[in-house]
Amino acid sequence: MLWQSRTELRSENLIADLEINLPKPDYPVNYLLDGQQRLSTICGAMYWKGQNPTSGWNIAYDLRKETFFHLESMDDPPLHQVRVNKLSDASAFFGHLASISTDDKDALNESGKRLFNRFKDYKVATVTLGDMSLQDVAPIFERINSSGTPLTIVDLMRAATWSPEFDLIDSIDGLLGEFTDKGFAGIDRKVVLRNLSASAGGGFSVESIDSLRNYSADQLKTATTLTEESYRRAVDFLVTQIRVENATVLPYKNQLTVLSEIFRLIPSPNASQYAAISQWFWRTAVAGYFGGWNTGNMTSDQHAVAAFAEGKTDSITPALAKPRSDIWKTRVFRRDNAHAKLLAIVLAHHHPMDLLTLQAIDITKALAWTNAKEFHHFFPKKFLERRGESQGKINCLANIVMLTSASNKIISDLAPSTYLVQVAKESGERLPEILESNLIPRAAFEAALRDDFDSFLELRSQYIHDAVLSKAGWSESEESDEAASDPSLDSEEEDTLE
Repeated sequence: MLWQSRTELRSENLIADLEINLPKPDYPVNYLLDGQQRLSTICGAMYWKGQNPTSGWNIAYDLRKETFFHLESMDDPPLHQVRVNKLSDASAFFGHLASISTDDKDALNESGKRLFNRFKDYKVATVTLGDMSLQDVAPIFERINSSGTPLTIVDLMRAATWSPEFDLIDSIDGLLGEFTDKGFAGIDRKVVLRNLSASAGGGFSVESIDSLRNYSADQLKTATTLTEESYRRAVDFLVTQIRVENATVLPYKNQLTVLSEIFRLIPSPNASQYAAISQWFWRTAVAGYFGGWNTGNMTSDQHAVAAFAEGKTDSITPALAKPRSDIWKTRVFRRDNAHAKLLAIVLAHHHPMDLLTLQAIDITKALAWTNAKEFHHFFPKKFLERRGESQGKINCLANIVMLTSASNKIISDLAPSTYLVQVAKESGERLPEILESNLIPRAAFEAALRDDFDSFLELRSQYIHDAVLSKAGWSESEESDEAASDPSLDSEEEDTLE
């Protein structure tokens, strides 16, 4: 895939260490967006002129076996083996075939001709994008080559802004490296790019990001410094106030984009501003606001943050209807699910205790989010499967608690009516404390003692929901959004809890 453009971008003029002629000044250039690996392989094998015997391009073809293999020296191989780089010179290739004098020379010559024709007739299919703007190319640029290393707008803007004094990706990676200890080094570079654009005086959108090409290296360095400072304050807020222990447990990555802009404009919020920021986090997370964040949202959110920073408004939260409690019954626990992360965060605020050992769960370990060892089913999975329950219902968020692996093995596939008797006995007077720490109301516990799964889900869903709504500052009198239970409002990808 090629992009024909007069835009000057930093680019390589090498394919497989072979130099490509530089274009004429002001002449349209074809930038190679996708297909470099294929072209490098073909060109490297056919046009290699190196002298390193261990090179990956020191390739030969065995005319008898009709297979390719690597040579280990610069010496000429036997005549029935021909170096692939001779294919780029018909005279040299057929001269080699003519020199074969073995009894099977006719068969070897036919094998050689087939090889030559395969390369001669090979067609490289190309798609050329016209002289399109960055806004048009960027979505294509991000989607191509999805099976390999995906190219992103960050790569494109690196080329557009590069100078000996500034490298965009190096600057972003250097910024993220400052947050390794706090678990935020894995933030998507595109998220940081949005904030770099805002710090330079632009916005979050692709159109604003494109304007970065007009800034000097010093201006871009200043924007990077401002972004790093705002990220430091935003990350500190997430870790200390919200209990988001690392970037992977953040419900939506672009929440950090807006949060960073808030702390760029308000380095030291007062108490009421902190309360408004917390409310913004919990409301946008539970309502799934960032699940469909678009250019219009980006602009309105940036304006809202600016007005909030100037004291014109006392809130930055967009108008959102209160979601319904059944989201905790319809969402499945998956590691890339925003509401699963939100459940983990709100549980962390209640300091969950292991049902069997009564010991505090290691929240830091649970929120590392690299595996699901601390998250298990309250109604055991195999028990529910024997009853014929659907996987979606079995794995729903309302059936998930924090539990050590050791305790989970003891519970195994026992009916709740069996293992919860032991829980009640071991807990004694501490049972209400244990249940509250796991956001399980007493009525839901009683339903579980009867193996009443439906009642348990209904009661616990509402209890979890009330805990989140309390954080979000939603009152009971506000009506819920009828559409809020739609699973499509939230991304649910990858690994389901086992």
